[in-house]
Amino acid sequence: MDNQELSEKFQRFVDAENKVEAKDWMPEGYRKTLVRQIAQHAHSEIIGMLPEGNWITRAPSLRRKAILLAKIQDEAGHGLYLYGSAETLGVERAAMVNELLSGKSKYSSIFNYPTLSWADIGTIGWLVDGAAIVNQVSLQRTSYGPYSRAMIRICKEESFHQRQGYEIMIALSNGTAAQKSMAQDALNRWWWPSLMMFGPSDATSEHSAQNMKWKIKRHSNDELRQKFVDMTVPQAEYLGLTIPDKNLRWNKERGHYDFGEIDWEEFNQVVRGNGPCNKERLEARKNAHDNGRWVREAAMAYAKKQSAKNILKTA
Repeated sequence: MDNQELSEKFQRFVDAENKVEAKDWMPEGYRKTLVRQIAQHAHSEIIGMLPEGNWITRAPSLRRKAILLAKIQDEAGHGLYLYGSAETLGVERAAMVNELLSGKSKYSSIFNYPTLSWADIGTIGWLVDGAAIVNQVSLQRTSYGPYSRAMIRICKEESFHQRQGYEIMIALSNGTAAQKSMAQDALNRWWWPSLMMFGPSDATSEHSAQNMKWKIKRHSNDELRQKFVDMTVPQAEYLGLTIPDKNLRWNKERGHYDFGEIDWEEFNQVVRGNGPCNKERLEARKNAHDNGRWVREAAMAYAKKQSAKNILKTA
């Protein structure tokens, strides 16, 4: 079969809701798209540890500290699952990491905003992890098997993260006037960046249509964004907080909330590396990578030593 016939056969295969596995034939565009998407997802989990790690030593109680540590540990695990999924597509983990450190490979724009107060940690759990769940639940049905299976465990843990964040927001909203004001301030700063997490609008998205055809994605960016808004507005009302959007209102005819226009110029600036914390986040990741070099080298040396021993035993 030529490439055209193989591509048509592949499309019929995914249209029938089959899972593509690592050893199956796939179009090169499909493979490259998955490598890009999964690597960016993995990078986002790792970079996402930084804004929260900033609050480990300042968490208001031992209980909060333990929960935050567990959450950050989960995110490290998510990064490992995802790097492993990408490796099944023939790309080396070191190559993906190098592309992140060089700035060639991107990560979620949301992690380039600062965490100014403890309420930001609650808001990240509530909004950022809430947005991640909306996006990632559909990825459990993505057409690539290793990615799909990785998402099952990740979604379970992200659900815990979202509840942890919302529980912080409940405590602050029911606390003193100063605490509720802190919660409102965090919501004001994180609302629009959270909507940006779903990516560009469908009208300008380069990859959305093809990704949906291949069933890498199951819903468009705007569909997922709308679902997130519809889910989150009642939660904000329960907290007694006001979403910072004067155009937000229930549309009875559509059965959805209408909401204002995202500042796409801000989104593009952050993606290009000009956000409030872009340089800080990448510098921290580079330093961690350099400082951990001796650990990686020691682990590789130990693995080689063990492998040599096993060869001698079986000789």
